[in-house]
Amino acid sequence: MNQSVEHHPLTPFLPAGCRLLMLGSFPPPHQRWSMDFFYPNYTNDMWRIMGQVFYADKDRFVDKQNKTFKLKLLCRFLEEKGIGLFDTAIAVERTQGNASDSNLKVVERTDVKALLERIPACEAIITTGQLATQLLQQSLELEKAPAIGQSVDFQIESRNIRCYRLPSSSRRLMGSVEQKAAAYAEILKQHTK
Repeated sequence: MNQSVEHHPLTPFLPAGCRLLMLGSFPPPHQRWSMDFFYPNYTNDMWRIMGQVFYADKDRFVDKQNKTFKLKLLCRFLEEKGIGLFDTAIAVERTQGNASDSNLKVVERTDVKALLERIPACEAIITTGQLATQLLQQSLELEKAPAIGQSVDFQIESRNIRCYRLPSSSRRLMGSVEQKAAAYAEILKQHTK
């Protein structure tokens, strides 16, 4: 086995009644983690976006003192809202050893169709970056991938599912938490409990 291949360290977070599945590309290197969960990098804005969208409080899930996130509160929130989480790659090679999607060589994609079978109430998928969107398009054999802020619909068996592409929550990209939250708000509220 190639020692440089890194396998996904987390299992999919798929709460009962999950209506929305959020898919990133792959977690950052473990030394960047502040918690053992999705979007673990303390400088990533995903959990600040969620706090801003649902509570008008970007620090709702932030533990500033310990430079991490309030994992129990966060998991309870995701379960209540019916938001599932995973990534579009399950095995990668890091060409530069960092978290940048441009430095990931995908060895194995996630079987998104199998994930969707486990969450029959799911009606929408959000991808949070270019690589995640490309991998989702390949996995679901979509004719075209949605542009940022846009969506495409597809059918799997008798289900209609809408796929959205939203801006990355990475701090490397321009925009405040409030600006990013504005891009997420309508879609998150439309597809959650």
